[in-house]
Amino acid sequence: MKALSLKQPWAELIVNGKKVIETRKWRTKFRGQFFVHSSNNKTSLNYAGELGLKDLEFGKLIGKAELVDVKEYKNQEDFGKDYDKHFAKGFVKYGFILKNAKRINTIPLKGKLNFFEVK
Repeated sequence: MKALSLKQPWAELIVNGKKVIETRKWRTKFRGQFFVHSSNNKTSLNYAGELGLKDLEFGKLIGKAELVDVKEYKNQEDFGKDYDKHFAKGFVKYGFILKNAKRINTIPLKGKLNFFEVK
């Protein structure tokens, strides 16, 4: 099954069902279930406090979600309308529409860029 590595707190927001759009600069043709991987990169942790999140996992598979569609944002206004679904402050062109997110028992794993295969 494929996995997608995300910085915290974004990975946590996905597995707890609050973040239903993952923003990316690139589009994908992939659709289906994938593992949510929390990266070891801690550069976005200042948002965790703003969102009331603590005790975050790093460098692990922490959940699963299903990618059902990719939305292309044409402008900042349309992007801003979905803020409560993606929580991104800077404009990004693509939004991966997610459903059926859930937490799993964590599995330590080194992440990779883009979607990557987990054996």
